[in-house]
Amino acid sequence: MFRFRSAHGRGALERGDRRLLRDFDRGRLPPGGFGHREHVRVAWSYLSLHPPARAIELFVAALRRFARARNRPELYHETVTWAFLLLIRERMARGPAGEGFEAFAARNPDLFARSPSILSRYYEPRTLASDLARRVFLLPDRDRERAAGTDGLLTQDAPAT
Repeated sequence: MFRFRSAHGRGALERGDRRLLRDFDRGRLPPGGFGHREHVRVAWSYLSLHPPARAIELFVAALRRFARARNRPELYHETVTWAFLLLIRERMARGPAGEGFEAFAARNPDLFARSPSILSRYYEPRTLASDLARRVFLLPDRDRERAAGTDGLLTQDAPAT
């Protein structure tokens, strides 16, 4: 397997990740479509290649271009986008260096669940449905204990070293 070492993140990109990023950046649908898993994979790839602030900037710009290319700019949601990027980055930091996407995905199945979405741990439904949340990133509005669930953690523990 050919892997690209990332410069800033902890993940190791595979050849297909670069192609997916290129297609996404150009507003092209990859073979097989562009669902939630592909969104997460592209976000993970940007975070593997760039410092977090730059990855957010690049991903947001590309996602908006992608939505416009589909004549669906209203699909962009700032809070959902940033929240997922920040959760993905945290999970990457908690995982082993050089981890590929498939291992990352296997270790974080909750990031891929559609119903309920992991964001339901952090946000009230009315918040995510608001026009304000669509336009600007809003901080989570569920209390920490409720967001944590039964294990008392907001997300996974760091692996033992």
